[in-house]
Amino acid sequence: MNQSIKIFVDFDGTISKKDVGDNLFLKFGDSKIINAIADRWIAGEISSAIFWTELFESLPDIQKSDMNSFLNEMEIEDGFIEFLQLCEENNIEVTVLSDGLDYYINIILANNNLGHLKVYTNKLHFTENNRMIPSFPFMDEECKICANCKRNHILNNSSDDDITIYIGDGLSDTCPVQYTDFIFAKRALLKFCEKNRISYYPFNDFYDVISRIENLLSKRRIKKRHQAELKRKAVYAIG
Repeated sequence: MNQSIKIFVDFDGTISKKDVGDNLFLKFGDSKIINAIADRWIAGEISSAIFWTELFESLPDIQKSDMNSFLNEMEIEDGFIEFLQLCEENNIEVTVLSDGLDYYINIILANNNLGHLKVYTNKLHFTENNRMIPSFPFMDEECKICANCKRNHILNNSSDDDITIYIGDGLSDTCPVQYTDFIFAKRALLKFCEKNRISYYPFNDFYDVISRIENLLSKRRIKKRHQAELKRKAVYAIG
């Protein structure tokens, strides 16, 4: 097979076993306040950028050492290292797309010797008095689902000739999967794909992903998903 494959992977709850962002706020914040803010975001009442900003505003001052101790307990999903090895052996480019924060993602990746991965995230800054302030360098003003526009990263990091694959589990993954050829989904993303009749592969861990990708690699030619092609062309036409 001589087609180029580009894979885009969510972080929280996909690469990491737990949703790190959710667990961070539940550990250090007030669960009632956190859940109220999250409910407004899920209902589409506030943007992802406002969601993150309000969450951090609700937290007390946190020492970096306490934050790092919490992050050092976070584990990556079974089979992810082997998945990356498969991709490297087959010249498949892997990009991590997260609506989470670079601070915790970089630490967890570094803890697993994965600091070399290409990653697009929101940013987190610490003030002198240990307040945390998020910023959103990749925000698309038209999108409320993500503060970090995953769709734009996919379009900017692949071409029409590439076969694109997305792996994810949550609400922030529902937009980008509409522009990719193959989708690996679980949890909220799986429900979204079923509801919207988008073809997908269910998965529990990256060993499931590996077996499916090996099957794709065995084909002489991979057929692109027509609806994804149309979506991509519509965006290019506007641009």
